[in-house]
Amino acid sequence: MNRYRRRLRSDRGQVALEYIGFVPILLFVALCGIQLGWIAYVHEQADTAARTAARVEARKGSGGEAAGQAAVRGGLTATVSISKSTDAVTATVTIPINSIVPGLDIEDAKATAVMPDDDPTGARP
Repeated sequence: MNRYRRRLRSDRGQVALEYIGFVPILLFVALCGIQLGWIAYVHEQADTAARTAARVEARKGSGGEAAGQAAVRGGLTATVSISKSTDAVTATVTIPINSIVPGLDIEDAKATAVMPDDDPTGARP
């Protein structure tokens, strides 16, 4: 019985040390999960802005850049560029992605949308 008590005393604090050693790993995994969600969200915002900009530019003939920037959530900075061909409008949106994981370099989110030009002659009223 005495031997059993000695063994228990020598194991005291082991769980606390294991927990302290595992917490940084757990936090890193949680940050990576949050970062992945943020990357997906910003890509969706870029895609939505590109489609909106191309649609507005194709239907109205102007205002696509402003519509694309308005389609993006307030905290994000979008760069919208519009190009027109004889029968289509192409909108490209680029949004920088902030990193919350230290040391991680992430490329900007870039989305392109092409819409047919509703009035290629430019004879809108």
